[in-house]
Amino acid sequence: MASAIRGSRVGAGPMGEAERGDQIERATVSYWCGNGHEVRPSFAVEDTVVIPAEWDCPKCGLPAGRDRNNPPKAVVNIPYKTHLAYVKERRTDTEGAKILEDALRKLRGDDE
Repeated sequence: MASAIRGSRVGAGPMGEAERGDQIERATVSYWCGNGHEVRPSFAVEDTVVIPAEWDCPKCGLPAGRDRNNPPKAVVNIPYKTHLAYVKERRTDTEGAKILEDALRKLRGDDE
């Protein structure tokens, strides 16, 4: 016995404007990244909606701006530095060797 709604699911029927509600007016904005990709998200046209100055490019991940000829620069991430890297910034290899030699001499008891 076949059912009259076979192959259907709840909410799968045709929907008119009355069931969905009124659609809000939307504006499409173009953004360009440093690689020349164009992104076109749409935003609601309302007084409370703020259209951002930048948007992330979904193709390459760079920031995209609204000025095609002057896209925003990529953010430079400074990598994590180890304690040793900071020490090497403050001391030369020669200074480090002298400090190490002084410390070893102290441990051996040679500085008396």
